[in-house]
Amino acid sequence: MGTPDFAQASLSALYDAKYDIIGVVTNPDKPKGRGMKLIASPVKEFAMEKGLKIYQPNKIKNNEEIIEEIKKLNPDVICVVAYGKILPKEIISIPKLGCINVHGSLLPQYRGAAPIQWAVLNGDKKTGVTTMYMDEGMDTGDMILKQEVDIGEEETTGELWERLAKIGANLLVETLKQIEKGIAPRQKQGEDFSLAPMLNKEMAKINWSTKTAQEIKNLVRGLNPIMGAYTFLNGKKIKFWKVDVATEDDIMVENLNFIRNGTVLVSDVRDGIFVKTKEGILKVLEIQGENARKMTIQEYLRGNSIQEFDVFE
Repeated sequence: MGTPDFAQASLSALYDAKYDIIGVVTNPDKPKGRGMKLIASPVKEFAMEKGLKIYQPNKIKNNEEIIEEIKKLNPDVICVVAYGKILPKEIISIPKLGCINVHGSLLPQYRGAAPIQWAVLNGDKKTGVTTMYMDEGMDTGDMILKQEVDIGEEETTGELWERLAKIGANLLVETLKQIEKGIAPRQKQGEDFSLAPMLNKEMAKINWSTKTAQEIKNLVRGLNPIMGAYTFLNGKKIKFWKVDVATEDDIMVENLNFIRNGTVLVSDVRDGIFVKTKEGILKVLEIQGENARKMTIQEYLRGNSIQEFDVFE
């Protein structure tokens, strides 16, 4: 049971490991693009390619039809990876050996829908993947296996997502091997946990008055490629896709404390754009103007005007 590319990696690993996949449950096709054409999930595309049985219920809770279908399949195990819906007790109790979940964090840290994104948004140095037995709670089940990884200082959510998808796929296969042999560990999570709720569009707006350069950098990394962090200049929306925290070697500014946060300190085709923040100076590396494509800051400044002492809203 899964939907995005993160889940497709696990399905592919199960298929390559020669497990008998008797059914695939994924979210219904969604309309996308200007023509609102229905697009299948990455999990569905893989399942179709391999000739696997596919189910796409609109809802899973109080859906007697899908519950009966899964009961008829009589699975030993249900593997759940980024499915996008909370499973009811009636489904969790069906498989003989349990429902196994692949979660993109080191539980009990970051329970919830967006664990990978929040690890980057919060500027964490480490994260990982946990496999666990599912229960009725939100990522509260007993843990089985974990694998920890370092998060790169420049790594985006998209880049970390791809890495953890592969790690999670391999960890799921190893988890099933241990369950098969009867040697899978089972560890309680305890109550010291943090939450990773769904992201919202409001959080993408850069708050120059309250955020430091490092916090804005984490925001930009954390929202790349999902939606992009944005600001306004002269009433026009501008997205930042790559930034860094400037060092003293990059720029020296006198009387910095008297300059308003969000002020452009330097705007130069060769050196780029430097912006004052609550603490530290932000160096903009990749930018996207309103109704335009992503560009390097040098490319952008050749065709667009951003002046020194302009203020981002």
